[in-house]
Amino acid sequence: MRASVTERIGRWVALILLGTIVLGPIYWIVASSLKDPHEIISTTPSLWPTSIFLGHYDRLISNTPYLTYLMNSTIVAIATMLVTVIVSVAASFSMYRLKVRGAEAVGTAVLLSYLIPGTLLLVPVYGMFAGVGLVDSPVALVIVNVAFASPFCVWLMRGFFDAIPRELDDAAAVDGAGPLTTLIRVNLPLLAPGIGTICLYAFIYSWTEVVFASQLILTDNLKTLPIGLAAIMGQYNIDWGLLMAGASLTMIPGAILFAVVGRYFVRGLTTGAIQ
Repeated sequence: MRASVTERIGRWVALILLGTIVLGPIYWIVASSLKDPHEIISTTPSLWPTSIFLGHYDRLISNTPYLTYLMNSTIVAIATMLVTVIVSVAASFSMYRLKVRGAEAVGTAVLLSYLIPGTLLLVPVYGMFAGVGLVDSPVALVIVNVAFASPFCVWLMRGFFDAIPRELDDAAAVDGAGPLTTLIRVNLPLLAPGIGTICLYAFIYSWTEVVFASQLILTDNLKTLPIGLAAIMGQYNIDWGLLMAGASLTMIPGAILFAVVGRYFVRGLTTGAIQ
């Protein structure tokens, strides 16, 4: 049954409002980064630049350690993504695919641990890393990011493992394949949407993490982008053009990754939520 004209108009209005809410701030950041300083602070705001001004990007690259922050965030985010995938896939396979007693209880505990606010663990985590000499080290950020991203990813992978017929595992076992071989050769090729989903989630989580990055990293040359951009803003004066240029460039890696695995991410959230 075709939707009425009123229903279709309502859908378009809802889509336009949602698109404005989601994409509006992104457009404003990018547009502001291309405006000259006087136009940015003008009392009469403009929806688009009167002329393209790239001076903010030039100053950002030439006069600030932005590229250093970008490199630090990229290294931490990629390492977090890779380790999270390995940990989450292995944990999900052992809990939801192998016949292990207590797997359901462990899975519930893993999900409940995700509900603990990270700020409550800031002091004990800092003390633990200080005890082993990992404060002011990117390794500490990777460990923390993996610890907070993995519980959700493990839970999300359950739906993907449940979607794979167990008869495939039984057939592999008859052919002499062990659990590790079954995981790598039978399950992994069928888990591409799930792996793409947790890759994107872990990367974005690490890319935007602020709380632990601000406390565990002390050296300027090791700071990540969220902390580095805060330092670039200044304590008393805010250079809005510089800030908008930095924010625009910071969005690019996440946008590229989403363009590559975004279709898996949308399908993955739907599939992984079905228990």
